[in-house]
Amino acid sequence: MKTILNIIWLVFGGFWLAMGYFLAGIVCCILIITIPWGIASFRIAGYALWPFGRMVVDKPGGTGVASTLGNVIWILVAGIWIVIGHVTTAVAMAVTIIGIPLAIANIKMIPISLMPLGKEIVPTSRPFVPTYH
Repeated sequence: MKTILNIIWLVFGGFWLAMGYFLAGIVCCILIITIPWGIASFRIAGYALWPFGRMVVDKPGGTGVASTLGNVIWILVAGIWIVIGHVTTAVAMAVTIIGIPLAIANIKMIPISLMPLGKEIVPTSRPFVPTYH
């Protein structure tokens, strides 16, 4: 079922969302100081291309001050525009009954679109063990 949903996702919006992340990653890597955002953007592009069967978790060790500050900068520079893309494609996908799960998946991608630093994309088959500090 995950494969079928991923193929439908790819055809009806996933490819274009991934290209948006990829373009943001290229721009960030051209500007040397923003390479961490570029790497995060490339990571999310792969997730946007094939999201079903994977999930987003916090990186072990939590996020530090640098990640938080980086996420704030990302929100202002690219995050808002990518979220607009997610909301737009989610609305378009939700028009049909088959597209409703895709629209929900699209909305679930918004948090990582806004704050990509300090997150990790893992397979859903990997057990999640919370760490307490």
